[in-house]
Amino acid sequence: MAHLFELSQPVGGADHILGPSHAAVTVVEYGDFECPNCKQAAPAVKLLLQRFNGRVRFVWRNFPLEGVHPHALHAASAAEAASGQGKFWPMHDLLFENQNRLELAQLRRYAERLELDMARYDAEMDGERHLQRVRSHVESGERSGVRGTPAFFVNQRIQDVSFGMQRLFDAVEALLHK
Repeated sequence: MAHLFELSQPVGGADHILGPSHAAVTVVEYGDFECPNCKQAAPAVKLLLQRFNGRVRFVWRNFPLEGVHPHALHAASAAEAASGQGKFWPMHDLLFENQNRLELAQLRRYAERLELDMARYDAEMDGERHLQRVRSHVESGERSGVRGTPAFFVNQRIQDVSFGMQRLFDAVEALLHK
């Protein structure tokens, strides 16, 4: 029998969350901004939140696959820098919209476009201030059995989406009708 992977790190106040805290179903994604499959999953996640409005909360955690995606770690750090200024989700969307343009200078332009405090952004990026947070996401993902991206957990259990995002919708639907 296949082992069911469990979420090792409970969702908490430091997470990036969309949707109400009292939602019946929590979906956690470990993702990589440079991963084509994560980019493809992003609109499906938005659709999921619309379809189950108020009944699902969505959590994003960084899982940059540095071996295959050379800009993923910097992109995750830029998203965290934006988060510190209340702009995580706008940066999240910009990074996916511009997935083939994630070099440092381009990341900085996205920060400017979001009207971040650029002195703070530059200091945080130069000082690798968010590296430890990104690494802690990766470590919690690895402890939970994440091997690639996107990796989704539905109410603490890993959900296979390798055959399409419909599996995620079906899993959420099943839990809501329990």
